[in-house]
Amino acid sequence: MKTIYQYKNKQLTKQTKILANYFIELINPEKEELEAIKKKLKIDEKDIEKALDRAELPHIESDEKNTTYIISIPYVSSENGKKKYRALPIGLFISQNGILYVSHSTHPILKDIKNGNIAGMDLSKKDSFPIYFISKSCEYYLKYLYEIGEDILKKEKTLMKSTSNHDLERMFTLQKSLLYFTTSLQGNLTILEKLINNTKWNSKEIELIKDTQIEIKQGIEMAKIYREILENTMDTYSSIISNNLNDIMKFLTSITLVISIPTMISSFLGMNVYLGDFGTNPYSFWLITFLGFLISLLLIYILKKKNLL
Repeated sequence: MKTIYQYKNKQLTKQTKILANYFIELINPEKEELEAIKKKLKIDEKDIEKALDRAELPHIESDEKNTTYIISIPYVSSENGKKKYRALPIGLFISQNGILYVSHSTHPILKDIKNGNIAGMDLSKKDSFPIYFISKSCEYYLKYLYEIGEDILKKEKTLMKSTSNHDLERMFTLQKSLLYFTTSLQGNLTILEKLINNTKWNSKEIELIKDTQIEIKQGIEMAKIYREILENTMDTYSSIISNNLNDIMKFLTSITLVISIPTMISSFLGMNVYLGDFGTNPYSFWLITFLGFLISLLLIYILKKKNLL
């Protein structure tokens, strides 16, 4: 889907054709849209394909007409009523005439741009736009990391009461999300490290780059801490499950042993052999039952004393 805007009088207004100071959204584009943009803006199709490659890492490329930024931003989707966090690449193609935004899907950050909710950003200063964009994306990373942290705490409380496959699967999903976030934040940090060496930034933009670097490092540390918490939690509950299984097997083995004693006695005495007066005694059944019960109680006592039951 292609949407064309023009930045004029500090506002974005929708247009039907590409004008000067354009801002173009290219979301999950059709082949025809890619062809039209490629011809109109003179952008290499391979560069646009990189922005649509989910495995593409953050980087900067430049040619005579455009500067290409591949930036990872966080996405959240709902699956079976549960939030799923991922980081996907977007492409920013900066030229003298405007900005092209390419992505697989829309993101709340686009609404922030169109509504002017990014403080200090001026789309007429196209070169500095990626700095503000990365800074705003960092806010979403931190927001989603806090949500993941809350989810981890809830799952820990749930697992303390009962361990289910559903809860464990959720923990694995969050662990994977944190890995994506860490890798993507490190890639964005690399871009900022390259940008800060550029001499064209003013003091305000340099300060923004440094502040964003601090926030990204904070996000990376948060993601690492949450991953360690998840790993320790998973290890702990694996040990608990293993110990519970051992206790169950120990209990069942002990019960089997206790039950087998009366069965053995009854089996031996039930053989077709001569038992003398004991075999004709009217109380022999009760004597056998009492003997088996007495030996079982003795065996239970021994097992309890050895902490085997």
